[in-house]
Order: sequence, then C-alpha cells, then structure tokens
Amino acid sequence: MADDPGMRLERRDLGRVFNEVPELYDRVRPGYPDELFADLVSVTGLAETSSVLEVGCGTGQATRSLAALGCPVTAVEPGTHMAALACGRLAGFRNVNVERSTFEDWDDRGRRFDVLVAASSWHWVDPSIGWRRAHDVLRPRGWMALLGNVVIRRPGEPEVYAETADLHERFCPGNPGWGHPPLEEDVRTTDEGWGLVDDPGGLFGPTIVRWYPTVQWFNGDGFADLLRSTSLYRRLDHDVREPLLDAVAERIRTRMGDRASRRYLSVLRVGQRPG
Repeated sequence: MADDPGMRLERRDLGRVFNEVPELYDRVRPGYPDELFADLVSVTGLAETSSVLEVGCGTGQATRSLAALGCPVTAVEPGTHMAALACGRLAGFRNVNVERSTFEDWDDRGRRFDVLVAASSWHWVDPSIGWRRAHDVLRPRGWMALLGNVVIRRPGEPEVYAETADLHERFCPGNPGWGHPPLEEDVRTTDEGWGLVDDPGGLFGPTIVRWYPTVQWFNGDGFADLLRSTSLYRRLDHDVREPLLDAVAERIRTRMGDRASRRYLSVLRVGQRPG
C-alpha cells in the first residue's frame, strides 16, 4: 500500500540528517563482513562483467567492497556532503560512478543493471515508487539485494540501553524509540521475506536470507558518537541530544569500565526478478 505524502516527506527529511555529519557517519557506523559479499557473489553470479546499481550509497562503505569485485558500479546518493565524501573515498576505483539524486527522481537514461544493492538505505525509499523502479531498472533475471545491520543483544551481557534507560527518560521522557534491542535468537527467526520494509508483491522471486554476527567496541565518547550518527538521535533538538549523549558517555565510563559493545546481525536479503 502506498504511504501518504506526509510520510514521504518525513522519510526524505530524516534521510537527510546523515548528510549533516558525513565524516562522523563514515567513521563510526558499521560496515559489512567480507562473508556477506562472498555470498552475494555466490548467489547472484556477480562477476567483473556484471553491472551494479547501488541505491543510497552514503559515504561509500558498501560501495568500496562492491568496487573491489571489479564490476562497474553506479552509486546513487541524494546527500550532497555524503556523495562528496563517497567520491573522495572511492577515488582510487575507476569502475565507480557516483550520481547525486534520490532513487525516486534519478534519471537512469535507459541503463539496465544485473544487480541492485541497497545497504541500510532501502527504508528511506518511497515503497510506492521504489519496488517498481527497482524491477524496471534490472534486466530480466537480475537480482535485488538488501544489506542491513540489525542491532541485537545477548542474554546476560551488559548493554548500554539497560544502563542508561533512566538518562533517556530524564532528558527525553516518553520516547517510544528507547528500549532494549531484540535478542539475537529472536531476530534470526525473521528469515523470510524482505524484513521490515514493505513487501514488493510478485515483482521478485523467493527471498534468500543470510545472517552474519558482528560487533563493535567503543569507549564512552565513541559510543556517544555512534548514537550521534543515527536518525533517532539526530532528529532530537541539539539542546536535548547533546546533554543526553554526554550523560550516556559518562555512564559508560563510570558503570561499564569505559567499554561498551554494539552487537549486530548483518543481513543479506536477495531476490530475483523473473525472466
């Protein structure tokens, strides 16, 4: 079902928050494991002769791994500062072209691709436009691939949200976004379909899903910087966000030995366009 114009506006506005802090985003946000790209190659048959379209390349974290495969990559990114940083990070690859646009408004100039990749970006695309557009810019029997990182927790392991729940309630009371990440075992049960994004209907075949456990470790200041790079915190007023994150950093220093983990399940979801 198509969402309303207000929802589309909110999606675009929130997507732009990363453009405010491209260097921070590039430094602290998790990438994707090599095993994920090896599986992407194995499943899709991606080769040096394959053409890849990446939607929402950000600062080029996933793009670098795609470019290293040797195939030509067209990367689309709406954020001016994010795209500029991506161009700098990818300057050593002659097989990558970064084009600044939203996917909805992007001019494909009749080009067609073998694989479309969206790494932690597809939820920013209007589903009433995005799925059909993805289908149309892929060649018959081309592949749609969504990459993501799902924050998780493990039983019995000290976890930042549990240690800072009172701080979140003090500085930003009643926000439904706060709370524990889901347990790893619960996330692994969501191994069908396209995850939390809208379903494309019959535009793509059965979805192949693979999981990859990863972890980042931070001191207090580093964890606060990680949160500064996320949409949930970027959309807070500066006068709320900064005191809150300063308090979170101090809590990690005093209660967690200045060492906190951020666990993820990286995920690959792949489906094929019918021939």
